[in-house]
Amino acid sequence: MQDLFANAPVPPPATAPLAERLRPHNLDEVIGQAHLLGPGKPLRLAFEAGRLHSMILWGPPGVGKTTLARLTAQHFNADFIQISAVLAGVKEIREAVERARVNQTMGRQTILFVDEVHRFNKAQQDAFLPHVESGLITFIGATTENPSFEVVGALLSRAQVYVLTALSEAELGQLLRRALERGGLQLKLAAEAEKLLIGFADGDGRRLINLVEQLATAANTAGRVEVDAEFAASALSPALRRFDKGGEAFYDQISALHKSVRGSNPDAALYWFCRMLDGGADPRYLARRIVRMAWEDIGLADPRGAEIALNAAETYERLGSPEGELALAQAVLYLACAPKSNAGYLAYNAARAFVREDGSREVPIHLRNAPTRLMKELGYGRAYRYAHDEPEAYAAGETYFPDDLPEVGFYQPTPRGLEAKIGEKLAHLKELDRQARKKSR
Repeated sequence: MQDLFANAPVPPPATAPLAERLRPHNLDEVIGQAHLLGPGKPLRLAFEAGRLHSMILWGPPGVGKTTLARLTAQHFNADFIQISAVLAGVKEIREAVERARVNQTMGRQTILFVDEVHRFNKAQQDAFLPHVESGLITFIGATTENPSFEVVGALLSRAQVYVLTALSEAELGQLLRRALERGGLQLKLAAEAEKLLIGFADGDGRRLINLVEQLATAANTAGRVEVDAEFAASALSPALRRFDKGGEAFYDQISALHKSVRGSNPDAALYWFCRMLDGGADPRYLARRIVRMAWEDIGLADPRGAEIALNAAETYERLGSPEGELALAQAVLYLACAPKSNAGYLAYNAARAFVREDGSREVPIHLRNAPTRLMKELGYGRAYRYAHDEPEAYAAGETYFPDDLPEVGFYQPTPRGLEAKIGEKLAHLKELDRQARKKSR
């Protein structure tokens, strides 16, 4: 007879990898994902309410997708079947379904965890549907890709999507302290060495643990317990060590790349980009930073910048290394040469700060939707002016802010690139407003 407590946590042996020894045994031990696991948050509430349901866990590597799936099986005392979409095929799926049927006869639930579910084709994903619908299995898929594009709609509609985020520096620091305290490594890190490891990890908890384990092995071989940044840089893989060549750390080089783009120096930007690639930086990380540069420092002065950055990131996903890196390099060059504007970035931050501090103001009656007769009788939408029916498709003099809020100017276009034209248009529209209000007096 199958052991109904097969999923109960068993302490891993001392010879097990550090990541396995540090794996959380309950939700309270999970580091990160507070937006899902904190008090009153979705996954925490589902656990507390005893509601086992199918889900898609979407997030970057090393953020706890497999851990959450295992904790779910443990909490609900369900049989945990794990398959990888990279290695599994029809045979493994059939075996999992048969095992679930056996579990069902014993009154036990089955969780089928599919890692990298986006690697399964449509037919393979469709194979799960009848078993999910019948309740034979509870499906948990993990993916680093957008499930809207990579998971079939029928399966997606039967699963709750939870978005997991990369670990923050503070969370990585917490994980690092746990590894040092509980990992039995006999390792002490100087503050700068900790900072170096956290920078190398780039939000990936699993990568951080692997780096710690690698560093502990090097320190043990060298017969030392206390490790400074210099030893850490020399002990890690040559690719990572190159990041600190000449004294610059990883996070200093990405800063130099970003500031070279912002400073419109394509040669310097290309130099730092190649330095990071040569040092072993993950091109996907660089792609994310390049997209951020496009929105933060070019914005609406040249909207093509964001398009080119996104296309370069997609090209890398299709071609991989080294061919895809050329697309990223050309995106860097384009952004460095493009007209610069942080007007959108400043406007967004100003609006967020204003809304955070301001009260909850009512939506003006004329801007409200009126789908029912009662709402129409209450005046919802009355006197609203449809812009397309107005001269120049602009309702001059109309107001769109709450009635008790004076208009504010969050967005101030720069006189560069397309924003120069945007600024001219906004100035013209303001003049139309001024004339219309003057006539209404």
